[in-house]
Amino acid sequence: MAPPEKALQSCAGNSHLRQIVAGVSDGVILVSPDHRIVWANDRALAVHGVETLAELGGTAAGYRARFELRYRNRHPLGAGEYPIERALAGESLDEVVVEVAAAGAEAPGWTHQVRSLVLVDAAGEPELLVLIIDDQTERYSAEQRFERAFNANPAPALILRLQDFRHIRVNRGFLEMTGYREEDVVGRSAFEVDVLEGAARRELAVERLGEGRTIPQMEARLQLPNGAEKCVIVAGQPIEIGETRCMLFTFADLDGRRQAELALKQSEERFALAFRLAPYPMLLAAQEGLRVMLANEALTRETGHAQVDVVGRDARDVPLWSDPAADEALQAAMRREGSLHDLPLALRHKDGRALPSLVSAEAVEIRGQPCVLLAAHVLPARDHSRAEIAAAVAAVMTDPELIAAAVLDRLARGSRTEAPAAAVVTGLAPRAREILALVSEGLDDAAIAARLGLSRITVRNHINGLYRRTGANSRPRLIVWARERGIVGAAAAATPAARG
Repeated sequence: MAPPEKALQSCAGNSHLRQIVAGVSDGVILVSPDHRIVWANDRALAVHGVETLAELGGTAAGYRARFELRYRNRHPLGAGEYPIERALAGESLDEVVVEVAAAGAEAPGWTHQVRSLVLVDAAGEPELLVLIIDDQTERYSAEQRFERAFNANPAPALILRLQDFRHIRVNRGFLEMTGYREEDVVGRSAFEVDVLEGAARRELAVERLGEGRTIPQMEARLQLPNGAEKCVIVAGQPIEIGETRCMLFTFADLDGRRQAELALKQSEERFALAFRLAPYPMLLAAQEGLRVMLANEALTRETGHAQVDVVGRDARDVPLWSDPAADEALQAAMRREGSLHDLPLALRHKDGRALPSLVSAEAVEIRGQPCVLLAAHVLPARDHSRAEIAAAVAAVMTDPELIAAAVLDRLARGSRTEAPAAAVVTGLAPRAREILALVSEGLDDAAIAARLGLSRITVRNHINGLYRRTGANSRPRLIVWARERGIVGAAAAATPAARG
């Protein structure tokens, strides 16, 4: 056979050859009837990932040894099934699509769409086989990415081919929402699985579908395989898959949304009921400015402010607090901590009276708006002085428990009857009195045990007995009790009578 240069020259008048030479955008491979690869353009080499003609394998069998081909359904091609071999066997190829990988590669590197031509000599005998390769790698890669995204998308969707109005793709989201199986949908016509049935604007949707135009969102009722219906929002978007015009339908499950809305409504109703019937004054306010959004009946009852006096106004403008600075302090604390518990504040009655209270607050979000839910426990009159003194002592003392207990007990005791102090003190055993005196000095159990040569268990037993005899329920209160009665230090321990 003539060398390829002469073969090309001998066929220079052939219109097919001129088209091949001009078609530089496609890969072109020339194969002789004896199966030798005699020529390839640069594009053909590039879409095989090689640089020289020899790297194509030299012959049809060599090509098969160097490259692994498979169809797009992952079925590998065997001997005699490669496009080059089928064309040499006399088969005319028209857009055969194969995935191509170098031998041993884990994944295909290219996707080829292959056509074939046969050039004949003057006698009509085959002189050259021409393979025309259109590199479709990017296109099919994009389709694969779309397929993966479509299948992985949790939003229900299916694809209808506009050529014959048959469903060609359905994702898991649609199957799970409706209960259909894939075989119940794919291949079925739009009349068998009618996703526009019961659509609010069905005539418009059908018209747009026939024209291949966007179908706007609208409510529809899907017929489910079990005979039930499902309310959805459906929309259609025209797309192309390869060269095929299609309509992508997407759905939103209204049943689930309505159930969530119903649950939210029920939750809000329960909150409103609990809020309204709460025994303590409560209000819901915007976080910034404390503009009151809701106030319960207990707030009206305790402060004398009607709903119209409070709702829609800032707390400082009502005014809600006796201390004008309380509003800013409360907002600053909420921004810093996010919640408050039993903060001593005084509500302001409509008549101007201060109502000492313990205020708790939590940051909440209502329909996307940052809010504060406040609850105030208005203290009974008998607890006012105790609460105020506790707050004052806590503000100035580093260890308020010791001093506050004595002050609060003395001021809040009122007319309460207690056992005569002298009787209790006189009845103490010498060792117990001695330990009580050392406790009043501030010594701990270990120091007392070392001072008196006793075990810590013995000291602890005596202190527990002192708790029972004096009515004190903590060490600070026991110290206060002893000091009120003059039992401090070793000298007091030796004195049999109380001085308080």
